[in-house]
Amino acid sequence: MEQILQFFFEYKEAIFIIALSIFLGIEVISNVPAVLHTPLMSGANAISGVIIIGGIILVGHADLTTFSLSLVLGILALIFGTLNVVGGFAVTDRMLEMFKKKKK
Repeated sequence: MEQILQFFFEYKEAIFIIALSIFLGIEVISNVPAVLHTPLMSGANAISGVIIIGGIILVGHADLTTFSLSLVLGILALIFGTLNVVGGFAVTDRMLEMFKKKKK
């Protein structure tokens, strides 16, 4: 318990920035009009691509002989980033499919 409190005290600025980013992101995303969802999804896919690259770098530099925090975070970044990219492209493709003309 003491280590957890020490971690929070040592990284309180970073934790505050992350929490503030989460609240700001929720507020911004909830107020996006329906017309802008496709461009917004494309931007989210680009950010998730950067997260995937970061996860690959993190896993590549992790010590594979032990079960380290960097290995776990890298694998989680790869999994969640890939899910976001694939899901984003699927939703974007489905939305763009609505605007195509029907074949007779």
